[in-house]
Amino acid sequence: MSPTHTGVTAAPAGLDPCGRADHPDCGIRDVLDRVGDKWSVLVIVELAAGPRRFRQLQRAIDGISQRMLTLTVRRLERDGLVVRTVYPTVPAQVDYRLTETGTSLTHLVKALADWSLAHSETIAEARRAYDDEHPGNEIR
Repeated sequence: MSPTHTGVTAAPAGLDPCGRADHPDCGIRDVLDRVGDKWSVLVIVELAAGPRRFRQLQRAIDGISQRMLTLTVRRLERDGLVVRTVYPTVPAQVDYRLTETGTSLTHLVKALADWSLAHSETIAEARRAYDDEHPGNEIR
């Protein structure tokens, strides 16, 4: 072990997603790639408060482009987490809302957000310490 390496201080979570050694991923990566990307999380957070129109989502999610929001809601719709409803008006109105499956994800997203807030100072301090110990590193 290197002098700067620290040992594990907490017991492992004991994650065993499918219990089969020959199949450790079991499709988890595919799902986590979707629900773990920052834009998807922010769309889910916003839709947890109720249905939103496209422009409402775009205004609420700082920094997201129209193209990225379009891709994100389409991907979430494809995965069955968001439903897109078109109303027969002139001009047509469209809103997005979470499906039952999408809604079941909100408690996990909230838990992650709560954890992030609770540990943000600790993480920021760890980053400063790492950067001090490794001047010139390009890890960000």
